[in-house]
Amino acid sequence: MNILFHHRTRGRGAEGVHIRGVVKGLRELGHKVSILSLPGADPEEELPTTPGPKEASAQSSSAAKPPVKKGLFSRLTELTKYTPEFVFELFELAFNLLAWWRLRKTVKQQNIELIYERYSLFMFASVWWAKRHNIPIVLEINDSCLVHRVRELFFQRFARSVERWIFSNATGLVFISSRFQQVAQDAYPDIAPSVISPNAADLDQFVIDKPAAQQLREKLKVEDKVVVGYVGAFVHWHGIDWFVDLIAERLKDYPNIVLLLVGDGACYDSIKQRIASAGAESQIIMPGRVAHDQVPTYLSAMDFGILPDSNDYGSPMKLFEFMAMGKGMVAPDFTPIDEVVADGETSWLFKANDREACVEKVLALSAQPDQQQLVGEQARAYIERERQWRHNAEQLLTLVK
Repeated sequence: MNILFHHRTRGRGAEGVHIRGVVKGLRELGHKVSILSLPGADPEEELPTTPGPKEASAQSSSAAKPPVKKGLFSRLTELTKYTPEFVFELFELAFNLLAWWRLRKTVKQQNIELIYERYSLFMFASVWWAKRHNIPIVLEINDSCLVHRVRELFFQRFARSVERWIFSNATGLVFISSRFQQVAQDAYPDIAPSVISPNAADLDQFVIDKPAAQQLREKLKVEDKVVVGYVGAFVHWHGIDWFVDLIAERLKDYPNIVLLLVGDGACYDSIKQRIASAGAESQIIMPGRVAHDQVPTYLSAMDFGILPDSNDYGSPMKLFEFMAMGKGMVAPDFTPIDEVVADGETSWLFKANDREACVEKVLALSAQPDQQQLVGEQARAYIERERQWRHNAEQLLTLVK
């Protein structure tokens, strides 16, 4: 089947990882897949490079997010940062004209039989056009006017009306969690058939390399330590700032623990200052961002991971990446995480928003090396068995007759 993956994202970070993953899954099942992106936003052009240690990243699923040549989309993104919200939303509405023109051209040229689209607010033209031409279109729902967003909507009521129509007229919907699906069903009772498909991991990218991990541990001088790791953006909603704030003073009582925090972002400098004030520099290592191809090595060098915070509807990519590397994670029990983690078997859960419980869980696990290894092995087996990208591809295709 000829399938077109259409999106209006930057194609970088978590967005790029997810798009490339689903595309690879569909191709593994024998389908021909092409991606329709704006110039400068093709996720398959995101190549591994070694970034500088202080390049900020607020949206990455991992700490590696290389600089790329700016295209049309990058320039538009820069422009919209300085526009009022209502103007930004008018830009989104205007994009429908471009989407309609590009879709009709691409579908005809490539004889497309199925459109798979990463849903974006106000983008109705693709569903409208596909329905008129009797082409199935499945939407992947990662955003909605029904959930908390960084940019609050100006045309809130209109956005809901458009979204209700889109969700009802698509061929099918793919939600990243049951919580997200339930929110949509409660607001729009007549939505299209849907499936729940959390994130996944590419085992070809996350290859366990024990010799490389040992070399890195020696380089960092943590060979005999319990290394608790974090890889991602240093932003408040991931909770790494409050986690460091709470645990920094206590680490002196646990000399066997080292935190390896890989990444960069808005909270990087304040976290560094907190570490210095606690005198914990020897137990909290912050190497900054690392190259894409080095992320698996850093994950291999960790004993287990920490995910201090998330939200109640999203599927955190880093959880699946850690498990793919045979590392369990200490994570909050939000529904999207709870439904993919068996507590004490493939990772460890703590009560969401209970910060003290998070810290206590990490400290307790540091004295349980056998548990760390067993859970890590079971986490990897779970990814192999159920959460590779081809599993997502199989799920989405069930929505198409």
